[in-house]
Amino acid sequence: MQQERYPSEFSNIQSKSDIPKQSNIAKLCPVADSFGLLRVGGRITQSGLEINRTNPLIIPVQHHLTTLLVRHHHEQVKHQGRHFTEGAIRDAGLWLVGGKRCIRGTLSQCVTCRRLRGKQEHQLMADLPADRLQVAPPFTYVGLDVFGPWEVISRRTRGGQANSKRWAVMFTCLCVRAVHIEVIETLSASSFINALRRFFSIRGPAAQIRSDRGTNFTGASKELNLEDDADMQRYLQDQQCTWIFNPPHASHMGGAWERLIGVARRILDSMFLQQRFSSLTHEVLVTLMAEVCAIMNARPLLPVSTDPENPLILTPSMLLTQRTGAPSSPPPDFGKAEIIRHQWKLVQHLAETFWHKWQREYLSTLQSRARWQDKRPNLQEGDVILMKDNAAPRNHWPMAVVIKTFPSRDNVVRTVDIRVIRHSTPKVFKRPVTELVLLFSP
Repeated sequence: MQQERYPSEFSNIQSKSDIPKQSNIAKLCPVADSFGLLRVGGRITQSGLEINRTNPLIIPVQHHLTTLLVRHHHEQVKHQGRHFTEGAIRDAGLWLVGGKRCIRGTLSQCVTCRRLRGKQEHQLMADLPADRLQVAPPFTYVGLDVFGPWEVISRRTRGGQANSKRWAVMFTCLCVRAVHIEVIETLSASSFINALRRFFSIRGPAAQIRSDRGTNFTGASKELNLEDDADMQRYLQDQQCTWIFNPPHASHMGGAWERLIGVARRILDSMFLQQRFSSLTHEVLVTLMAEVCAIMNARPLLPVSTDPENPLILTPSMLLTQRTGAPSSPPPDFGKAEIIRHQWKLVQHLAETFWHKWQREYLSTLQSRARWQDKRPNLQEGDVILMKDNAAPRNHWPMAVVIKTFPSRDNVVRTVDIRVIRHSTPKVFKRPVTELVLLFSP
């Protein structure tokens, strides 16, 4: 290996001439041992140490044998990092020329290290869907989720009281960012349909609904299966409403409503702490949910301006209730006297003001990508990956093979189908790339 990589250095040493300064091992002052191998020269030869410590063997980097040596010592230190591996190689009496880069490149391809410490895949943050950017009536495009449960008193008996659980369904308008909460008694499709009917009766029918996978709602609704329920599909067809399900374990794809779930929980925690309910009833819980909706719909969608000429605060309730706490500027189409005289023109003016500020100020806040700003190589069919399993430690995460990819409109793969062998039975799962760790590509 040395003769293949350093033929001129061998000839110079044999002829006892100086090695050219252009050689990448000239600073090592190479010398030949009794076997004709090149070793590092130096000034500690008289130290009494063994030759492997005073004069390590020179190993060139661009060779397959070098890769095998690095892998061997990397396994000896139980797949630790570059610093551990480099120390083991030097302790074995080897001097890798450009060793740091060689070791780093070899360790980056180690499948075992990827399985133990490899980062989960991610892709460039996708563009917002059209239903997030449409000027439409409130709750035309809806994202929903279920959260809870809470213990409530269902009935009182002689021996005490009987408790039962309640859950809440949050409907989030994807355009206006308003919320509507309905309380349900059971995690069943029929109970959810009743909540959906109440929502449509109050807010009007929605054109499109988005949610997590029916069997994997965030919170306590894992038993709720709406995707395959015949009554649910029939009711949606009657209402001319379409339902779009996100891939399983892809909560980041529903961040528009997942974040509001956390806001509602924090408001409820503050209410429970302030009121100190000794016994929570169904009626009290419904009342609290209505107050939570009022608080969340009154939140500003934009940073509050300090400009005295712009006192209007853009909130979802401004469009839902057609009321605002700050006086509005005169509209361009109607006179001030006509606004006072005709109430419907005031309502029309408030709606136009909301949508004008929504298009001019709010949409610009959605332009930038908060994270995942770089495009990474797409997963391909046949890639061997590690599937994340929150219920098991990392050493027990199953290995899988990508069998199908789903490119988006921008030709970026964010969702794939994978095949896993569990209990000697092959199973196919659909997962986002954020739940996968790439081990190697064939």
